Amino acid sequence: MTTTKLWNRNFSLVILASTMGTIGGIAGGFALAFLVFDETGSTLASALIVAIQLLPFLFIPIVIAPIMDRLPRKTFLVMGDVANSFLIFGMGLWLLFFHFSYIGYLALSLLLACLGSVDELAFTSIYPELIPKGAEQKGYAVSSMLYPVLTVIMTPFAAVLLDTFGVAWILIAQGGLSLLAAITESFIRLDETERHNSAPYSLKAWASDVREAVQYLKKERGLLGLYEYMAVSNGVDTGYSPLLIAFFRTFPGFTAAMYAAFSVVEFIGRSIGSALQYRIKIPDKKKFGFVFFVYQTYSAMDMCLLWLPYPLMLLNRGICGFLGSNSAIIRNAAVQTYIPERLRSRVNAFQGVLVTAGCSVFSLMMGFLGEILDYRWCVTIGGTITLLSGFILILGRQKALRRIYEPGEERSIS
Repeated sequence: MTTTKLWNRNFSLVILASTMGTIGGIAGGFALAFLVFDETGSTLASALIVAIQLLPFLFIPIVIAPIMDRLPRKTFLVMGDVANSFLIFGMGLWLLFFHFSYIGYLALSLLLACLGSVDELAFTSIYPELIPKGAEQKGYAVSSMLYPVLTVIMTPFAAVLLDTFGVAWILIAQGGLSLLAAITESFIRLDETERHNSAPYSLKAWASDVREAVQYLKKERGLLGLYEYMAVSNGVDTGYSPLLIAFFRTFPGFTAAMYAAFSVVEFIGRSIGSALQYRIKIPDKKKFGFVFFVYQTYSAMDMCLLWLPYPLMLLNRGICGFLGSNSAIIRNAAVQTYIPERLRSRVNAFQGVLVTAGCSVFSLMMGFLGEILDYRWCVTIGGTITLLSGFILILGRQKALRRIYEPGEERSIS
């Protein structure tokens, strides 16, 4: 049995570029979060920044995806990072010589979020083309491990940089890293000659492209069910964050430091899970059953999380991190391979918009529950919602989903 080589030229370049961009993004985001609070003294002002940054992800992907499916995606990826580098670099220069402007930062955050939504869509759509055929699981294991590993490394380092050099110089460095990432991406060799469309692109053609993607998703019940489940589960998970902070702030015997330890053990679990996926390939015929088991186990772990003694809470999060990274890697590899290449940007755009909408709706719902119920019951209710969603949207559409997770396997749960 031959093993497909993963680390070819294109894959190495895209991971190197992603590493540089992620390092800059983590350090810059950390510095800006403190800058906004230091300048305004308001948590609402910080929350408004987050809300502004979320808006473009609701509509930009749908607008740009049909165009991205017709034109070379590498251009979107490279030029997006170039534009991002100039904006971040300019912000750093501004802070060196002028005072911070909250209104100006709101406007710039909106512009950066627009660029980010395009860049994310371009990366998601082009990444499968850069992974050698047969090495998809390993490829997604590497990308899933990148952010948590760099977050743990860079967050304390960013704190030191903030105290030593200040926000402005961190942003200038971030702009430089983003430009280096763009230069690195420009060396990727990808044949996209067929994507050069000489015909003028009209509004009618755009609408036709959107309809084509909608019709595709209507026929793909399994894919649509999976996206709907992700909207629910990601939305509920987003809503947990303020509830957990409130619980650790108000419940006797708990502290903010104990809450911070959640991130550490979850990172350890995710890292082990990603490393396992890199080394071990799960047979196709077992993938659907494994993923469904992970979804339901994760929901059950959420339901009991805040009712456990603290050491078991940490174990709970470590197990969830391990299981979550495994299911995410298998899902990404299976789904991105399954979606037709010519539709990938549009389908990924719909998925992104659906998940963003789910995060908005369910985070508000969980926040409302937190105003009227014990925080422990709120998390239990959230876990119950995702558990039921798993039965309805995943198990209820298992035949269609098996075609995605288990191509060529004609099996069903009796």
